[in-house]
Amino acid sequence: MWEYTDKVKEHFLKPKNAGSLEDADGIGEVGSLACGDALKLFIKVDDNGIITDAKFQTFGCASAIASSSALTEMIIGMNIEQAQKLTNKDIAEYLGGLPREKMHCSVMGQEALEQAIKNYRGEAGTVAEHSHEGELICECFGIFDEEILRAIKENDLKTVEDVTNFTKAGGGCGKCIPDIENLLAQAHGEKATCTVPEPTDSPAAGLTNLQRMRLIEQVIDEEIRPMLQKDGGNIELIDVDRTDVYVRLLGMCVGCPSSQATLKGVVEARLREKVDPEVTIKEG
Repeated sequence: MWEYTDKVKEHFLKPKNAGSLEDADGIGEVGSLACGDALKLFIKVDDNGIITDAKFQTFGCASAIASSSALTEMIIGMNIEQAQKLTNKDIAEYLGGLPREKMHCSVMGQEALEQAIKNYRGEAGTVAEHSHEGELICECFGIFDEEILRAIKENDLKTVEDVTNFTKAGGGCGKCIPDIENLLAQAHGEKATCTVPEPTDSPAAGLTNLQRMRLIEQVIDEEIRPMLQKDGGNIELIDVDRTDVYVRLLGMCVGCPSSQATLKGVVEARLREKVDPEVTIKEG
């Protein structure tokens, strides 16, 4: 399970500056509910170019809320020029670090701030729009090549999974993975090569952590949960950390003398068959 710093927990459980500003001087919107994360940032700027107030509305996970809360705390009191230099690394460091799989939340904060500043200056609307010169790489999450290249260069990303952690690109159907590999090679000045995966019996071989999570969710929803519901039980997926899968039994399964047998003999066995033979089930 991902480890969160005390500061991340603080900003998630008691977020600062949540809400909206009706008289905002700049608004930035990034992400979408369809993709799982969305952030709307409001800033108030005085005549001297100082950000005097900031509010946010975020739909997303604990890291997304914490990153948004931290961002507003960081920029209040800054002038526009200082705020413009803020990076996703600054947000993550302010929080004492984020799990690598959640770095895209800090990237979303940086992008929302950049859009709010553009909106304040009259250079753009509130919603981040991509240049028509860019190429759409990840259709699942609407990620363009310039976003991926920027993330690679600014964060020294080396692998497709790194790119997915920072941008979400490649975390859906996986069709864009060859394009992401080409962008990685381009950013590092290497010659792009076609990678042929080693033969394997594991359905999850070569998948990113996000893709693995989706496959696990699918197997639980379509195969495991219906089996448990027949006997009055149920199951909740809590988290996935590589091959460690954290779940919670519900209903008649709670306190059942055979609950451990269910976890190992049914849940773990089915996920090992359908997802990865290395999967280990743990109670969350």
